[in-house]
Amino acid sequence: MRRDNTSRWIDAELPGLRRPRTTVTVVLADAQPAIRHGVRSVLERTGGISVVGEAGTADEVIAQTSRCGPHVLVVDPLMDECSGTRVISQVLRLRPETGVLVFSAADDDEAVTSALQAGARGYLFKRADAEQILRGIQAVAAGEAIVDKSIASRLGTLMSRTAGRYGYPFPQLTDREREVLERIAAGKSNAAIARELVLASKTISNRVSVIFGKLGVADRAQAIVMARDAGLGHG
Repeated sequence: MRRDNTSRWIDAELPGLRRPRTTVTVVLADAQPAIRHGVRSVLERTGGISVVGEAGTADEVIAQTSRCGPHVLVVDPLMDECSGTRVISQVLRLRPETGVLVFSAADDDEAVTSALQAGARGYLFKRADAEQILRGIQAVAAGEAIVDKSIASRLGTLMSRTAGRYGYPFPQLTDREREVLERIAAGKSNAAIARELVLASKTISNRVSVIFGKLGVADRAQAIVMARDAGLGHG
């Protein structure tokens, strides 16, 4: 990313951002030190967020995440030539409670879908301004999903294209999560799903939240649209 954007983050005013009640810990991972410095400068001016580590390679990401146990990993997956989104999968195997926010210049369909399928909870482009970066971190730390607006407008189509390749449109979901998503796509409430699957309502609610995070959607309506676009919920 160009330095002028880094300067824009540092100089930006940040009014009206909600302050988390507890400190959100963050590890920043990018091959370019200038990007890490720019984002760190923004975060250090914001109460409630603490940068606890930095990484410039995939191996360093794994080490820093394991050592620091951050709430959020902000990462450009394309740090090493061959790492790609594998670093996301590796982090989540080691630290499933860490939320992953991709912060990348890559805006092609393959990069976006691969990151979300690997388990990233958010995806922002490096053209994002300081406020968008902060809101992204806060959302991911809170267990929410957040993507750039241009991604949100085409996400259902992107994910449905993977159905033929993998046999199931959302390979990142477990069998139980698939059962829940199929019922969500059919328009069933959490209570109805709980009755059908003979599970507690709280269990279904927790699984729905996990599904939203894995799919990169913000709410039930987006999940329904994405699932139906992928062919679910019509049976």
